[in-house]
Amino acid sequence: MKLSKRLQKILSMTPRGYQHIWDCCCDHGLLGSALIDHQVAPHIHFVDIVPTLMASVNAKLQQFHPSANWSTHCIDTAALPLARFERNTSQCDTKTQAQQLVIIAGVGADLMLSFIKAIAQLHPKICIDFLLCPVNNSFSLRQTIIELDCRLYQEALIEENGRFYELLLISLHRGNLHNPSSVNLIDVSAVGENMWQQTSTEVATRYLAKTLLHYQRLQQGKRNNVSKIIDAYRAIKLS
Repeated sequence: MKLSKRLQKILSMTPRGYQHIWDCCCDHGLLGSALIDHQVAPHIHFVDIVPTLMASVNAKLQQFHPSANWSTHCIDTAALPLARFERNTSQCDTKTQAQQLVIIAGVGADLMLSFIKAIAQLHPKICIDFLLCPVNNSFSLRQTIIELDCRLYQEALIEENGRFYELLLISLHRGNLHNPSSVNLIDVSAVGENMWQQTSTEVATRYLAKTLLHYQRLQQGKRNNVSKIIDAYRAIKLS
């Protein structure tokens, strides 16, 4: 099945070099199957908490990828058993390369943040990279991953069917270099930085206008003081 534009972008942003990649994208296994087809990593994990969905994914994998290395897990994303597949048993530090990438998409920022925090707490000694694509509230997501001391490899902005998506490839541990020869980790910006220049001016302009309108409406409703957020987005230069 053909991937959506969003899943195609996630696939293109997934680096090679990890031993294990976890597909937690609520996409019926489409991304993980594409990762297998492109031989991105030696082992692909498919995760969803719905038993019937995972049974369907498992049947399709047995049919179309019988010889590939994959696993299915009918569990909450917050409970990923990363330690079971981790080779490094020492404390994660600046010289340790992440062996596992967790891809989370198809959920809102609040749920996504609960997953990240739970995974970080469950595996304090494991270096973990995340590829994230929330369906909303990217500012809140960015603020929290900054507080968690995450660092950024790459970010992107796409538009699909009238909706906008931010994508962030991050490292959970400051200074962890997954690919030091070609990737420089940078600080995460609360409103994004490189993505505004790396997408088309038309898409960036529409997304910025939509985002500003959202926060201006919140401000008018006097439910939240979001003036600093509005100022931060207004300061963005698109070219």
